[in-house]
Amino acid sequence: MEQRPPKIPESVLVVIHTEALDVLLIERADAPGFWQSVTGSKDTPDESFEATAVREVAEETGLDTGAPGHRLQDWHLENVYTIYPQWLHRYAAGVTHNTEHLFGLRVPAGVSIRLAPREHTAAVWLPWREAAERCFSPSNAEAILMLPAFSVKT
Repeated sequence: MEQRPPKIPESVLVVIHTEALDVLLIERADAPGFWQSVTGSKDTPDESFEATAVREVAEETGLDTGAPGHRLQDWHLENVYTIYPQWLHRYAAGVTHNTEHLFGLRVPAGVSIRLAPREHTAAVWLPWREAAERCFSPSNAEAILMLPAFSVKT
């Protein structure tokens, strides 16, 4: 089995939503019952957060952030959190915290999602408050609760 290099402790969180503020949540394949927005680490230290967001959205949902009617927005916010113990083995020895950069992605209602089956097993669209309640991650829930302030109707 090929060993992967340690994950970079810099990642993105992308809250995918419609204009009506329905939010896409996806269930982790490696942690049933753990619902979240799109997340993912940089592939290289010099990869921009925006490039990471574009790549992770495509990998996890099949969505193209540049498609007509799609609008990726950098919220210019970061969370620093303690990495969950069950995922520490993915990082270099001694790494205990991750810095997560927040984005929103507005998409048209009814857009088709194509999950990466190794990463996620189910997807659901929920009104933003309900989506925040379902998230296992407090920082993800907090980001969803901020959605109305960041949602732009253009």
